[in-house]
Amino acid sequence: MHLLYIDESGSVADPNQQYFVLAGVSIFETKTHWVEQTLNTVAESFNAQDPWSVELHGSPMRSGRRGWKAHALQDRLSALDKVLQDAVVAHHGRSLRLFGAVVKKSALVGVDPVEHAFEQLVSRFDLFLKRVYQKYDDPQRGLMILDKSSTEMRIQNLAREFKYSGHTWGQTKNYAEVPVFLDSKASRLIQLADIVAYAIFRNFEHNDPRWFDIIKQCFDAEGGVTHGLYVKE
Repeated sequence: MHLLYIDESGSVADPNQQYFVLAGVSIFETKTHWVEQTLNTVAESFNAQDPWSVELHGSPMRSGRRGWKAHALQDRLSALDKVLQDAVVAHHGRSLRLFGAVVKKSALVGVDPVEHAFEQLVSRFDLFLKRVYQKYDDPQRGLMILDKSSTEMRIQNLAREFKYSGHTWGQTKNYAEVPVFLDSKASRLIQLADIVAYAIFRNFEHNDPRWFDIIKQCFDAEGGVTHGLYVKE
């Protein structure tokens, strides 16, 4: 089974932000422990006695919010580099790949950016699972895991609709269950999805490619064609 950890960056309701980003980190089930250990190592560098008290999140680490101000700026920025290099790039391959949907809010008239981005992410991950089966005769299922939020019921309904009624390009066929929602404090891999989403958001919203450049080759691709990154501008 491939697990897709999903988180967002940017606010649909904030008029000062142009973009909304939904990002997913797809990890094969046997790989999750090793990626988590990589993230724990980063957390330990900030609190060796209690690394689980350290919640890795892109925006607070960069800005110094939620207690991060106690640590030097360069240490925080370098930690974000290390997370993406060691937890994404180092594990990238058939067992780990990225998905992302970037939406410029002004480019959508009368369309919900969250629904649009979620539809793109869901369908692209589903097509990846279909491709794994067709190319490698490997019948894998997928499961989406998201941070708990006010959109939980909405996402559940959308996922059910895509499976039974269909989305723009058909019906999803390779999901094992409806999306699962976890507290990000308890899941390092949700935290990783947050940092990936933030890296994408910084690139598009602020023209800051520092972190996006680290991961830009890790989106789902086949035969030189990138399938995993969708941009609507």
